[in-house]
Amino acid sequence: MNGFQKRTEAKKKQIIQATLQLLKAKGDEKNITMEEIAKQANVAKTTIFKYFGNKDNLIREVYQSFFEEMIESAKAILAKNKPFEETLIELSQNKIKYFHDMGYTIYVGMMKYITEKEDDGLSLMAKKLSIENQIILLDLFHRGKKEGKVDLKYSDEFLMLYFRTIVEGMSNPQIYEKIAPYTEEWTEMLMKGLAPDKK
Repeated sequence: MNGFQKRTEAKKKQIIQATLQLLKAKGDEKNITMEEIAKQANVAKTTIFKYFGNKDNLIREVYQSFFEEMIESAKAILAKNKPFEETLIELSQNKIKYFHDMGYTIYVGMMKYITEKEDDGLSLMAKKLSIENQIILLDLFHRGKKEGKVDLKYSDEFLMLYFRTIVEGMSNPQIYEKIAPYTEEWTEMLMKGLAPDKK
């Protein structure tokens, strides 16, 4: 990537971040104007049109960027190869952080946007996130079984459903706002439930 391409990518990121900040503040893309985005990003409005074409494309890029960032952050945690419990705690904290940083309104708005626009690209991104999460969790549970932290009697299907139930509960703003300080306790209880029987 040459200097011009690097500057272009940096400028696009700046616009995406500014748009995300406005979404957090206003809760819905319909409440945000291109003028506000340009002002927040400290760029000319024409620059936004040059890079994204229109507001709809920009919002799409913001959501796509969110999906990609979430996938990469989870992969990076797994790549550290820490013991099962530490990895589970870090992945849980990461997920809570994303829910908290994004905010429930934006999350709902993003899902509504994907549905309303019938955007195959974003739907594919959402599916990719779901598949990547499943791969990461399966890898983690297999690691837990090897370490003797997860009982071998639990099937992959059950473990995935069990964890999905917990994570979907955590995505409720009334829960994720309160659970953040208790991630280690939550993980400890989860671990006790998954651990093999001590005979």
